[in-house]
Amino acid sequence: MLEPVTLLRRNAGPPQRGLTQGVHSGVLQRRIWLRALALADRFRVIRTLDVAATCFPERPFRAALAAAQRAVRGMVKAELLRRYRTDRFQTVYGLTAKGADWLHLHGKEATASVRRVSDMTNPEHRLWSQFLVLCCEARGLVAHTEQELLVLLNAGAKAGDSAPNGLLCVTASTGQGTRRIALRPDAVAVEADGLSWFEVDRSARGADRAASLRALVLSVGRRTQLDQPLRRVAVFTRTARIQNRVVATLDSLAKESANFSLFEGRRILVQEAVGLYAVVQTVEEVLADGRTQLIDRAVGHVLVQELPIWLPRYRLDGRDGYGCDGWFEENCLPYKRPAALGSWPAPDSPLL
Repeated sequence: MLEPVTLLRRNAGPPQRGLTQGVHSGVLQRRIWLRALALADRFRVIRTLDVAATCFPERPFRAALAAAQRAVRGMVKAELLRRYRTDRFQTVYGLTAKGADWLHLHGKEATASVRRVSDMTNPEHRLWSQFLVLCCEARGLVAHTEQELLVLLNAGAKAGDSAPNGLLCVTASTGQGTRRIALRPDAVAVEADGLSWFEVDRSARGADRAASLRALVLSVGRRTQLDQPLRRVAVFTRTARIQNRVVATLDSLAKESANFSLFEGRRILVQEAVGLYAVVQTVEEVLADGRTQLIDRAVGHVLVQELPIWLPRYRLDGRDGYGCDGWFEENCLPYKRPAALGSWPAPDSPLL
């Protein structure tokens, strides 16, 4: 009777320790807390999902969420974070004065954010924008929220100079005429070939916002205030209805732009798949004999996809019935990469 048990133990091998195999558990906990509390200081309000993305992006979602929940419970118990419930029944966390002091003891300047978080009623747009920034950073990109971008744009401004209030100036056309406006993304990332612009649509776009989107899409390939070309626009929608509205706007623009007259600098929108479009620009090419010709060249993409609103609702015990698809290993974050760009590289652990 003992031999089968002995055989099972022999085949099982030693237990897998994961990160603690190379890092002491106490050191690992301190690194997790440092990253999570610094995150709360940076954004002022965070979710457990943010901790999972910034500390455990290399893990499957269930494992990342379990580790993030464990870490957040420890910080709440230690009174470094405080838990709040928004009007939309979202659980969010703010940095306490004790948490700011803990960061200060570990060499990081910080200020408490609990008073500000307690006044927030529905910070959903803000939370999704910063989540996309964290997903970009997990892929090794430099990324900024709208507020961080404004600080960056005004960093070199001198006293008396007009401060830039947008990343890109466009001409938007509506039934009331045309107007020149400065646009800012909800989040932006710097990639090897240029900028990726993120829009978070929690509500359907009216005429003005739809016109701004059309103008933004036809600006892909232009230089921005960061002296980088705009290469991608990713529109994240909260519901299928909002997504259908955005897709309808872009489909209409694709049909309209196909009839634009041929001239240098012309940009047209070409649908490649549902929710995926290529922006094609007409440029002048010099031939070997000195003559010139106009050719079309792809300068970027426009993508439309749903916000993964099921991820913060997911429960490890499965009692709410939400799925956990759409995490890093599925090439979905921070956006679905077009086939022409290849898949995202797998994120590394930031704790090592």
